[in-house]
Amino acid sequence: MAAQIQDALVILRRKQVEARTGLSRSSIYAGISAGSFPAPVPLGEKSVGWLEHEIAGWIASRIAARKEQRG
Repeated sequence: MAAQIQDALVILRRKQVEARTGLSRSSIYAGISAGSFPAPVPLGEKSVGWLEHEIAGWIASRIAARKEQRG
């Protein structure tokens, strides 16, 4: 149980999110504005991070969308 909570609470910084998704900074923030990408968690006055499981879920949804298009 503790391992599940720890996995769910891993925070990724923007460069890590860019590396995992292949998106640029501007694409990430455009997706956040459009409501199609997970919003960041404030970490401090000028820093944010993303929950790893939300980014993994977003990637999984992109893969599922591709499969649906191929039908």
